[in-house]
Amino acid sequence: MQSFVASRTGSYYPSRIHPALTSLADECCGMLARVVAYVGALALLAILGAHVWDHLPEIADAEPAAEAGWSEASRSHPAFAVSKFDSLDKTVSYEILRHAEGGRKDILRWGTPGERPVAELEIYRPGAEPGRSGPAMAEIAERMSFGGRPEPEAAGVVDSKFGMVTLLRLAGTTGGGRGCLGFIKRLHEPDLRISGWSCQGETLPARRAAITCVLSRLMLLKAGNDLKLAELFARAELRRSSCAAAPSSDWVTGPENPGLRGTL
Repeated sequence: MQSFVASRTGSYYPSRIHPALTSLADECCGMLARVVAYVGALALLAILGAHVWDHLPEIADAEPAAEAGWSEASRSHPAFAVSKFDSLDKTVSYEILRHAEGGRKDILRWGTPGERPVAELEIYRPGAEPGRSGPAMAEIAERMSFGGRPEPEAAGVVDSKFGMVTLLRLAGTTGGGRGCLGFIKRLHEPDLRISGWSCQGETLPARRAAITCVLSRLMLLKAGNDLKLAELFARAELRRSSCAAAPSSDWVTGPENPGLRGTL
């Protein structure tokens, strides 16, 4: 005869699996599914992080221009040229940037493909964009150091067909070292800024002469409707000098601050 307990158990659990065991199995399956989903999410985040890390230099290079509102104008035609460059083995690249508020930058660079350039020349025609009269010397020093944050210092002036041009160098570089020289010239009629840097030349006088020659050979290809720009270059050509000899420097145009006696 079947016992009372057996009859009760058989009537309530026909599958002979206790409900507690079934609930535990469901919990385990659910936990396993959540763990798999969690690990998959971590793996996806790791893949995305690795992708962003690999492209971080490109993002960092493009971010300043994007934040400032500058974009490459691939359909615009060059407006300037340099008639001759001393190093025949160096190639020249030409880049045009435009701002939504009307500014334009024509940038020429010289160097060996795949390596850092040895010289750069930028002609900036401001529009209504903010920061158009910002700290240009700090910007040139950053371009000379290829993205660093160095401190610029004065390095004298040189004469050019556009007038006196201010020179600068990175703080800590000596006059006889292999450092580069930056330059900047602001003009008001028309509103124009000519700036850049050069590493050409083994000595400081040679580097000063290289900057003078680049500015002397800078030509205007087309002015568009800017009559003041055309007039500026026409007047500058009358003051154009030869690059045959390095310009001499005196206590005014020398690379160091002049030593004065007494107090002012």
